Amino acid sequence: MDFTAGTLISLSVTCVLSICTGHIGAEETEKQVLPPIQFAGDDARFTAANQERVDLVKQIPGLVALWDFVERRDSWQTHNPFVSIPGESGERTYELEPRNISLDYWHQGPEATLADFELFGRGPFGQAVRFSTPSSDEDLPVLSVPRKHLHGSPLDIKGKGKSVTLVVWLLYERGNHAIAGMWHEGTVTPKGEPPVVQVPGKRQFGLFAGLQANKGGIGAHISENGGASFGDIYARHLASAPTKMKQIKPDTKPADSDLYWNAVGMVFHNEENRVTAYVNGLAEDVWVENPKESRFFQHAYRAWQQGQLAAIDGVQPGEDVNYPKNQFYSPPEDEPLETKMIEQTSDRVVRLETYPFTKVEATYQVQPDGALAKPLKRELVALKSNPYYFGSDIYAPKSIEQGGPFTIGRVIHSNRHATLSAWIGGVAVFDRALSDDEMKRLATIGNCSVVDQ
Repeated sequence: MDFTAGTLISLSVTCVLSICTGHIGAEETEKQVLPPIQFAGDDARFTAANQERVDLVKQIPGLVALWDFVERRDSWQTHNPFVSIPGESGERTYELEPRNISLDYWHQGPEATLADFELFGRGPFGQAVRFSTPSSDEDLPVLSVPRKHLHGSPLDIKGKGKSVTLVVWLLYERGNHAIAGMWHEGTVTPKGEPPVVQVPGKRQFGLFAGLQANKGGIGAHISENGGASFGDIYARHLASAPTKMKQIKPDTKPADSDLYWNAVGMVFHNEENRVTAYVNGLAEDVWVENPKESRFFQHAYRAWQQGQLAAIDGVQPGEDVNYPKNQFYSPPEDEPLETKMIEQTSDRVVRLETYPFTKVEATYQVQPDGALAKPLKRELVALKSNPYYFGSDIYAPKSIEQGGPFTIGRVIHSNRHATLSAWIGGVAVFDRALSDDEMKRLATIGNCSVVDQ
């Protein structure tokens, strides 16, 4: 979706407020959506419409930062950097700095500037910026809050008991990598041409455009250690939403884009040990069947299996005695929510046990009194990926050097491949776990809710 200057909407046009009204699903039938609006500089009507949408976000407790891409340092003029609108959590603002990942880590390519980020002239809050498939490996512009400007601040959400919510409004075209987050993947993973500057991962939380687990869907990543998980070289804690984002075509005109905005998000609820991915106010339950064979969830399967084997006295067949104990995957499996008989004989029972985040095929010996002895065998046959169980705290960098920046449109990683093609029209971070209803309310901005047709 590459627009020339002639196709972009003039900055002097009048704010459009009458397009695309509707109502979201059954539980919210009385709540009207707020359609996308057209940028009009300091026009009073535009300012009022933008403020209405900003106020809706600010009314939700826990807001740390909202980038609406209208608010800029000093004024809305295009040469001024984008700054965040603060919420109740600190009243601090965060400025987005253009960076070229290739220049910073490979020492190749030009310096990034605000001119690298084409403006759309409309959006859920009235403006949006363009992230495109890179023209070359040396041109990887990203909007970033450097670590030195956020470390230890309200935006640096991490550590014991901390929850987080991240919401992004975007027009999605293609790509399956990072959308936004504090997710520095490091540059030490062997992929392509090695970078000059090699650093380990410094991950906290991040929102992705599906990855291969579900192209066009949403992946919500979270990390307890900043680095790899489950003995793999990558971070593998992932909630994956099945709902596909609304998708634009490369030749979609700005005036025809209003029905295609998405509000995607992730919620980590620390107290309930769960990560949930949202698409347009919805968070559908997802079970990954046969995770042993899943490209993305085979690592969680093995971590679960090794934890099971390690709990049995002695070394068991298939047990890896060198598997790191802090990487076992152990969702709660105290009492099954549901059981289903698979096979029953006079001395043996095989049943499917459903727990909050797992489904286990368990084989029991029947004792003389008819009671079931300890399981002879347990096999993980399904794993819940939305919401996903995460029983740790968010990685807490102790120093600036141990933490990563907050980035929008891309993340820092060792492979300079194509990432995301999209217009991003808003990013909000909250220092608490928002409810389903609050996520639906945010999806009304930009007409991102699921609308009854």
